[in-house]
Amino acid sequence: MQQTNLTIDLRSYRQDLQAHRHDYHQLVLPVDGMLAMSVDGLEGEVSMDQIAIVAAGREHEFASVDKNCFVVADVTADLAPELERLPTYIPLDQALMDYVSFLHREKARGAGNRSSERQMILLLIQLLLERFGDTLRLDRRVEAARAYLDHYFRQTISLAQVARIANLSPRQLSELFRSQLGMTPNQYLTEKRMQKAWQLLEVGNLKIHQVADRVGYGSLAAFSDRFHRHFGYPPSHVRQTGKTFSHSSKDGNFE
Repeated sequence: MQQTNLTIDLRSYRQDLQAHRHDYHQLVLPVDGMLAMSVDGLEGEVSMDQIAIVAAGREHEFASVDKNCFVVADVTADLAPELERLPTYIPLDQALMDYVSFLHREKARGAGNRSSERQMILLLIQLLLERFGDTLRLDRRVEAARAYLDHYFRQTISLAQVARIANLSPRQLSELFRSQLGMTPNQYLTEKRMQKAWQLLEVGNLKIHQVADRVGYGSLAAFSDRFHRHFGYPPSHVRQTGKTFSHSSKDGNFE
């Protein structure tokens, strides 16, 4: 099958066994019912407590019975190369269950556009990596750079600083980081800050300018602008609605 654009769909599957392969990654997430699968001979299922990751190029068979519905995300292989190294079947914890429910609600009501769908998929991938990233064999220099960003994301950070930690040039680090994590250090830093900001806004205890400060923005205006471009919502929307999740963009810059 030909490479697809990055998409999120709601799909139902037939009872008769089907089989194919495609040159993009696919995430199959449960909403209702059960989907029996075999991916390169590894049997499993997508159920209310487990998802499946079908890496690009892998032969897979699938069939379902009775009424069923699944959120299916198709992800181009170059956007998230690390998905190929995650387990095929992944158990859902509460946070992932909540996020799947969020995706279902958004698609069911026809919300969002291609940009927001990209954001939602990238957050899903980050949630998975946070839980199962230990299974990835990252270059030690990339791991050192990522650990530095995770620890110091609240501070002003330059690409040159991170490159020195990794003992690479800024260009070398960006290329290696992108090849292994699907984004540059620049983009990873913005992802980290925005994810933390959303979590702090959901808690509801901090004022928006305090949230901005907690995630490395000295200017409330700069934070609000970045947050709106990142999620498609202003920070006040999250505070007012308590809406669960939405995430990611690749237009971030070091501040």
